[in-house]
Amino acid sequence: MPKSYFPEIKGPIPFEGKGSKNPLAFRYYNKDQKVGGKTMAEHLRFAVAYWHTMMADGTDMFGGASYDRAWHAPSDPIDRAKATMDAAFEFFTKLGVDYYCFHDRDIAPAGESFAGSCKNLEIMVDYAKGLQKQTGVKLLWGTANLFGHRIFTAGASTNPDAHVFALAAAQVKNAMDATLALGGENYVFWGGREGYESLLNTDLKHEQEQLARFFHMAVDYAKSIGFKGQFLIEPKPCEPTKHQYDTDTATALAFLRQFDLIDHFKINVEANHATLAKHTFEHELTVASAAGKLGSVDANRGDLLLGWDTDQFPTDIYSTTLAMLVILKQNGLGSGGLNFDAHVRRSSIDPVDLFHAHIGGMDAFARGLLVAHRIIEDKALSSFIDERYVSYKSGIGAKIMAGQVGFAELEKYILEKGMPVMRSGRLEMLENLLNDYI
Repeated sequence: MPKSYFPEIKGPIPFEGKGSKNPLAFRYYNKDQKVGGKTMAEHLRFAVAYWHTMMADGTDMFGGASYDRAWHAPSDPIDRAKATMDAAFEFFTKLGVDYYCFHDRDIAPAGESFAGSCKNLEIMVDYAKGLQKQTGVKLLWGTANLFGHRIFTAGASTNPDAHVFALAAAQVKNAMDATLALGGENYVFWGGREGYESLLNTDLKHEQEQLARFFHMAVDYAKSIGFKGQFLIEPKPCEPTKHQYDTDTATALAFLRQFDLIDHFKINVEANHATLAKHTFEHELTVASAAGKLGSVDANRGDLLLGWDTDQFPTDIYSTTLAMLVILKQNGLGSGGLNFDAHVRRSSIDPVDLFHAHIGGMDAFARGLLVAHRIIEDKALSSFIDERYVSYKSGIGAKIMAGQVGFAELEKYILEKGMPVMRSGRLEMLENLLNDYI
């Protein structure tokens, strides 16, 4: 019998309803419950993030490891990687999620050479194939770690050294091969160090052109290998670099349009990155959705009193409700999903804490889904918003939107009609309404 890394968890986490006192049960997430024609599992498409859940050891910038994970015990790197993957799939199945996601260096250790790293990845992809077949758990997306190795200190595809650019391209090629081999439904680009520290030594225009060339190469390679998954870009404003080129959703969309990449990419929005960009989570989701480019979500939260990426599990029902309003209005995330790019706190040292954290995050989004669905069904917000903009449906407003009038005609309209009458936005009323639904 294979070793169990979570022996205290006997089976899939059950749904027991909001009256349950069992801390290892769902109160709101009932994966088979239908909400507006789709099950909760289909709406939410939860995924476990391999790097935080299986690889994190509690290290932060002020202290070393605080977790002691049994799956990290083997001394041989491949044996350790296999033990970690065994623990991962046990966790996925006992939690009851359908998806996971990874960086290449999460599932396979770096070798002594690039060729050695590629060989390690091949070994672990084969191992993952067996576990996916055995459990039915699928790969939501893969990506490459182009930020951890010291060679990427000055960037990967934006590095001033073309040799480093080539290394990054070769690593992404192998990560894309791995994602395809495992049936990944998306591939994510997070430019962990694709930015600059100072303009004193940076050719910003050249680096952005390098980044665009890199993305075009990725698009071409995907076509050559038959990868039909969705490409995603995950914006982040800073950290570790002072200014990253995908600083927020609007910036990333502008970059994609400028370099003729807009048809090939969507946006993977992370809640904590929105906070760092001085935006709300729902703002970033809305900007991406309004452009038809919201593809997936990193479900976490930040600490508003800390200025760094704390990657905490989402528990704020207001936030999850507002997020699900955006996602439901665009009829879901397609091939994307909600991955928990979050880690337990440094003092949460027991493996069972991983279950408590994910249960809380999954319940928070399930509850947000239920509330958002009721708000949409009742037209509680949309009816007010429709009425607020009704003047653009006929008369002068319709002519404005149809491009049938210009400044001269609008001046004539004002001279004839006089000054407009102000109307209240009723914001406090709507905030109260949202409270009532929650």
